[in-house]
Amino acid sequence: MADVVLAIRDLHVTFETPSGPLEAVRGVDLDVQAGEMLGVVGESGSGKSVTFLASMGLLPTRARVSGSVLLAGEQLIGASAKQMRSVRGRLLSMIFQDPLSALNPVHRIGDQISEMLRSHQDLNRHDAEKRAIELLEIVGIPQAGDRARQFPHEFSGGMRQRVVIAIAIANNPKVLIADEPTTALDVTVQAQILEVIERVQERFGTAVVLITHDLGVIARVADRVNVMYAGRNVEQGTIDSLYDHPSHPYTRGLLASLPRTGKQRLTPIMGFPPNMLNPPSGCAFHPRCEFAAEICKGDLPELKSLGDLQTACVRANELPKAEVLK
Repeated sequence: MADVVLAIRDLHVTFETPSGPLEAVRGVDLDVQAGEMLGVVGESGSGKSVTFLASMGLLPTRARVSGSVLLAGEQLIGASAKQMRSVRGRLLSMIFQDPLSALNPVHRIGDQISEMLRSHQDLNRHDAEKRAIELLEIVGIPQAGDRARQFPHEFSGGMRQRVVIAIAIANNPKVLIADEPTTALDVTVQAQILEVIERVQERFGTAVVLITHDLGVIARVADRVNVMYAGRNVEQGTIDSLYDHPSHPYTRGLLASLPRTGKQRLTPIMGFPPNMLNPPSGCAFHPRCEFAAEICKGDLPELKSLGDLQTACVRANELPKAEVLK
């Protein structure tokens, strides 16, 4: 535990809706270790982003949050707004999915980075502006001095995402959360952004949480993987163990649906994610699972060790060996 910088325990997030309470996160346990790249993967609605938005205190007031989130020993659940403002951007930062909406359109790029610096450091305006230009250079913005005086609409999507990364790393946080940072970008720019995040991790020793639905992206950069479904962890382990020996049927389905050389057709996961206003009993994946049996409708399965993985499947030991998909 000495190397764990972010420890999430029994996290629950429930939203009050006109149709009743919706449990978006249902008892998630998760560790982020110092200096690692942790991939968090799952379909839309699996609870990936909500888990970390709850950790940062960024959910709307209609959300009920319980459990424990320890960041470098400091409890974030139940912390005051003032405490969270001191944490966000200093110890814990996020790269949001849409860089255009994350940036203020009426302020210059350099000023937005300087604001983050001066919020947490005792810097005068000149030093903050100088550091802002250095950060733009770190994330690969050419002619950083000139670009710092421009506005967000003068940048391409990939360049705006680099600016958001610069803001997120301005104060050298312990944990950097990247929430689908490449979703809206083309393949070439996606690769460039991932390289920037990797460089930041190596240069500053930052722990990175990469949230994505794309296991192909995870395979390229992550050290460990946490697979989520219906607001719960269903499988977790090192990148090699998960790709070589996937044990949970949902993980197998995600891997089988990846496009690969020589594979003519994709294999989809049949059915739809569950309605979390009224989730299925037992394992939430059982209505879509080809290996489902009556036992899967019983108790909610917990993570159990299976080789190098931890898997939440009561039939994991009975399933045929999965095809190696890496």
